[in-house]
Amino acid sequence: MKIALPVVNGALCAHFGHCEKFALIEVDPAQKTILSREMVDAPPHQPGLLPPWLAERGAKLIIAGGMGQRAQMLFTQHGIEVMVGVASAPVDDIVTQYLAGTLSGGENCCDH
Repeated sequence: MKIALPVVNGALCAHFGHCEKFALIEVDPAQKTILSREMVDAPPHQPGLLPPWLAERGAKLIIAGGMGQRAQMLFTQHGIEVMVGVASAPVDDIVTQYLAGTLSGGENCCDH
């Protein structure tokens, strides 16, 4: 399973559409382990571009601090689960919490 996380300055970005890079983390949910990590530069921000772009890279889950409702709908249409309201922290910490079942989303910090 591949998890996508928007990254700025090495940590989760509050809004996925304004990140510098995406961390693409391949995990084994059964073994609760990280298999590989890849950092890719984010493409220029354009409405509707990121869901298909991340789907092409194999993402099945995106974890973000905030995301607009339209973007969430587009991710769902591309078969990508969305988790929002996650506090900024180092990527590996977030993925480790997700695998352990202790990561909790919260209030979406995006209002569009």
